[in-house]
Amino acid sequence: MGVWSVCCILLISCQLKFSCAHNDFFTSIGHMTDLLFTEKDLVTSLKDYIRAEERKLEQVKQWAEKLDAITTTATQDPEGFLGHPVNAFKLMKRLNTEWGEVEDLVLKDMSDGFISNLTIQRQYFPNDEDQTGAAKALLRLQDTYKLDTQTISSGDLPGLTTGLPFKSTLTVGDCFELGKIAYSEADYYHTELWMEQALKQLNEEEESSIDIVTVLDYLSYSVYQQGELERALDYTMRLLTVDPEHQRALGNLKYFDYQLAKQKKAEKEQSTKEESNKKQQEESERKEYLPEKRKYEQLCRGEGLRMSPRRQRRLFCRYYNNNRHPFYMLGPVKQEDEWDRPRIVRYYNIITEKEMEKVKELAKPRLRRATISNPITGVLETAHYRISKSAWLAAYEHPVVDRINQRIEDITGLDVKTAEELQVANYGVGGQYEPHFDFGRKDEPDAFKELGTGNRIATWLFYMSDVPAGGATVFPEVGAAVKPIKGTAVFWYNLFPSGEGDYSTRHAACPVLVGNKWVSNKWIHERGQEFRRPCGLKETD
Repeated sequence: MGVWSVCCILLISCQLKFSCAHNDFFTSIGHMTDLLFTEKDLVTSLKDYIRAEERKLEQVKQWAEKLDAITTTATQDPEGFLGHPVNAFKLMKRLNTEWGEVEDLVLKDMSDGFISNLTIQRQYFPNDEDQTGAAKALLRLQDTYKLDTQTISSGDLPGLTTGLPFKSTLTVGDCFELGKIAYSEADYYHTELWMEQALKQLNEEEESSIDIVTVLDYLSYSVYQQGELERALDYTMRLLTVDPEHQRALGNLKYFDYQLAKQKKAEKEQSTKEESNKKQQEESERKEYLPEKRKYEQLCRGEGLRMSPRRQRRLFCRYYNNNRHPFYMLGPVKQEDEWDRPRIVRYYNIITEKEMEKVKELAKPRLRRATISNPITGVLETAHYRISKSAWLAAYEHPVVDRINQRIEDITGLDVKTAEELQVANYGVGGQYEPHFDFGRKDEPDAFKELGTGNRIATWLFYMSDVPAGGATVFPEVGAAVKPIKGTAVFWYNLFPSGEGDYSTRHAACPVLVGNKWVSNKWIHERGQEFRRPCGLKETD
């Protein structure tokens, strides 16, 4: 085998290793924790390198000070100094041998260990997709929770306890990078917001390598793209006061002036009355039509809940034993009504700390980017609206998993033998799952055909972590929101007794604003179930 073939094989091997190593880090906080330990190792390696360089420089410094003393004395009376034969010999020795040793010392590269470690670890680093994904997550959190750029930049996020050691702030460069990523996605709205924040921090004299001209250049164009010609013109003129020779700004100044003149002329020709009527009509249409995304985001913020006091009075807490189930006669579980239509119940202290840790331990090595089924092709694929990683655990793999499955069966009265394996999910930066159904609709007749167990009759969802802010499970169709509480589980039916899908169960996982969200769920299927509604749940009208 030739050298070229060997090189090709090594290159392909490295590329494959990098490909396997990269796992969409931004989609799982659990996997991102590994990166912190990688970075800590690199910092240790870097400090070792710094100490080695300092030792080298100390040796060079000592040599220089020694030679400085000798040459200062020698140059005062060169002939007298060299008249001493030892001095003459040592001069020959220094110039012939010792200066060569100093040269070797100065040229010695102390970075080998650090560079070697960095090269090995680099293959496991996040890539551009991760950086972009994390940036988009921040923008998503900004929109969903209506946060201004100053709140995010200062690190004072809702749900954070004051004085926490891990509070972090954004620099001018960070704000600029967020604006640049938005710009690359043609998202001029967020480009403007983050470039303005970068400009604000620059005006507050924060030190940065980012110059004000570059920020104003992005700002003027992003504002122009949103149709605000006067503001685009203003930013361009501000740029030219800093850099009067900026060629693009000079060209834009003329163009914006021309466009603004055209716009004003058109406005004069248009009837003011017609414009007013048009605006009123548009406003009326906006009020009548509230897109699902807005409902979803409102619920995530704790707004738009649709539970009247009268309905709330019909919700109760109770001790539940599932029709005197032998296992729960002496130790019934705490059950609470979360919602009435669809009926959603929560169980408290239903999974122990040790069980949760074991489930996470089993799942973490297998976490992979969560996928969705393409409604047209049926192929599993990743999607921007599902940001998490998941793993599947079978009952035979560990007694804890088997015990959890049995507990779900005992409490619900539903047969879990035909259920899907326990799915464990960990959400990443701004992790979310936008509104979706758990069951297969009529237009998806082959949704679970491969399983051969019928449709998903019910969903059981464990919360395995508390989430300080965000991360609720919301039901946009009915205006319900269920907050994650560690050690609890929620349960609802996806189908009516007739087998028809309950469309009011359309739900979503809100973006995690602060914290780390772990959940596990069990999808229970039709096959093997009796035609009744166990768990004390009745079909409501």
